[in-house]
Amino acid sequence: MELRQLRYFLAVAEEESISKAAEALFVTQPNLSRQMQSLEAELGRPLFVRGSRKITLTEAGKLLKKRAEEILDLYQKTESELLSPDTEIRGDVYIGGGESYAMELIAKAAHAVQKLHQGVAFHLFSGDVSAVSERLDKGLIDFGVFIEPADLSKYDYLRLPLVDTWGVLMRKDSPFAEKESISPEDLWDKPLIRSRHSLGKSIVSEWFRKDEKKLNIVATYNLLYNASHLVREGLGYAICLDKLVEEGNDLTFRPLSPRLSSHLDIAWKKHQVFPKCAELFLEEMRRLSF
Repeated sequence: MELRQLRYFLAVAEEESISKAAEALFVTQPNLSRQMQSLEAELGRPLFVRGSRKITLTEAGKLLKKRAEEILDLYQKTESELLSPDTEIRGDVYIGGGESYAMELIAKAAHAVQKLHQGVAFHLFSGDVSAVSERLDKGLIDFGVFIEPADLSKYDYLRLPLVDTWGVLMRKDSPFAEKESISPEDLWDKPLIRSRHSLGKSIVSEWFRKDEKKLNIVATYNLLYNASHLVREGLGYAICLDKLVEEGNDLTFRPLSPRLSSHLDIAWKKHQVFPKCAELFLEEMRRLSF
């Protein structure tokens, strides 16, 4: 496989048409068709289902699309780092993380670096623990921000001077809105909306003091903003971290009792060789953390 073929393949996958992809790529349709046929022959399996109106991806095609995007992202990231002049600090810093107000600290560090070096750009990726870990392991991001509990044994990391508080996001007309905090017993028979990060063996699951299978989990989420719409519609109570959704006329947050909190860490691959711009960002994060 060549990078050019992967770019061509992604264009066909996006356009769902050989002719439209050829037009977007400024190549002839027969040439693009030959390139895709050659790619399928090399891999020994079909990548497309060629319909009368549009082209869709096979399961193998969907896998290649995901990997091709990762390969091209990493290629562009590496190219940018190597082409950055030694005499000038510029380049790109890639940071992934879940929803957390720790991003305020990330933003301060990024701003401090960029004020001195305007050629440095920052790119944020939002995702849950598994998605951030995957991108960090593959070199697609430089740093990952993780919320406890997270297994950081294979990374170097810096504990941030921030703690996130767990609680319940609910409608203001809920009877629990009158309470100062929420106990496990309050929620045992209530419809719950849980983050995928908090499921399984986690401090949140332990807090409930009840078998997770016996809880009424009606929905899961990885981005609280989306889950907040389910709360507004009355689907259930969202177990979440504080300060992620602005409380308004319809929603309110109450902390858990006993109080439950999670530490925050920024992690990177062990023995990582950073470009200068990423080094400066990490130095600024260390300064802000002590």
